[in-house]
Amino acid sequence: MPEVLSPTAAAREVGIIMNGVSGRMGYRQHLVRSILAIRDQGGIELPGGTRVTVKPLLVGRREAKLAELAARHGIDDYTTDLDAALADPRWDIYADFLVTKARAAALRKAIAAGKAIYTEKPTAESVEEALELARLAQDRGVKAGVVHDKLYLPGLQKLKRLIDSGFFGRILSVRGEFGYWVFEGDWQKAQRPSWNYRTEDGGGIIVDMFPHWNYVLENLFGEVKSVYTHAAVHIRDRWDENGGRYTATAEDAAYAVFELDGGVVAQINSSWTTRVNRDELVEFHVDGTHGSAVVGLFGAKIQHRNATPKPVWNPDLADEHDYHGDWAAVPTNDLFLNGFRQQWEEFLASYVQGTDYAFDLLSGARGVLLAEAGLQSSREGRKVDLPTLTLG
Repeated sequence: MPEVLSPTAAAREVGIIMNGVSGRMGYRQHLVRSILAIRDQGGIELPGGTRVTVKPLLVGRREAKLAELAARHGIDDYTTDLDAALADPRWDIYADFLVTKARAAALRKAIAAGKAIYTEKPTAESVEEALELARLAQDRGVKAGVVHDKLYLPGLQKLKRLIDSGFFGRILSVRGEFGYWVFEGDWQKAQRPSWNYRTEDGGGIIVDMFPHWNYVLENLFGEVKSVYTHAAVHIRDRWDENGGRYTATAEDAAYAVFELDGGVVAQINSSWTTRVNRDELVEFHVDGTHGSAVVGLFGAKIQHRNATPKPVWNPDLADEHDYHGDWAAVPTNDLFLNGFRQQWEEFLASYVQGTDYAFDLLSGARGVLLAEAGLQSSREGRKVDLPTLTLG
């Protein structure tokens, strides 16, 4: 169990094994914008005056790449030997940013070594495996955290305040649009790795995005009770990082309807084959009896029922009303950190203080469950009910 510091303790250094930092997300969001940002500001201060500082250990398969990253950012420690790192008592937390297929095996090793866990999602390739990891962590008594970065977006934090204030009245529905055009890779390089489009390599937009939608929906609107999904491979022919042509086997778009606890209905389109005609790459439109909101990564705008226009359908005349003008912007009256960094700071504080952490491996397993149910729904052409997961 993590050490609980007394109020008089001056400082605590936390050693973090960071596995997979050569990847896009592991490098940009977790290493540079989170852990190194925390390091460079001198750590984080907890109530009572304790300062938590961080020391990263870079782990990966290519020593030359690790050496280059370490030199670039002034990092002392790197290794290609994960087992040795896990056996070293200097390192407290194991952080995993590997591809999904490699994650569960590494997490098992870290749990067996007694390290705290902080991991990207999906936490495993199946809900059975995800639950197994959650049970192993519980039995071993290690703290675990799963990345829930979308909840920390400024737009969704504004949405959470609106919900908590009672602005919406009774929430009726949520409509989400996520995605953008990912180039095929022939005449213009693709901006996502080719494994994303191969089922055999753990790819597909459902596995990638439904774990996100699960924690967003359950933490803002209600637990997901059922899902109906239509998945599509819209573009079969793609070109990989070396210019080689391959056939996509994983879906590049998913169109889903989620029924939530309390009667809220959510519809979310996820697509790598859509051209953006919205303010941001993701938008959620929330309708309630007293008001509505449209939020994205950063922006949020609202319309109260007292300011709602009264449209009349008339297809014979052009409608000159400016519907966009009926919405008011929600002010940015708070300081929002990078979402990944903010969650890292919360997890580090929870680790050092020994407090419960809500976004654990069971929460991660629920995300895997929704992805699995979404794939089953599309495969069988029907709505799929979701069971309640427990570790009992």
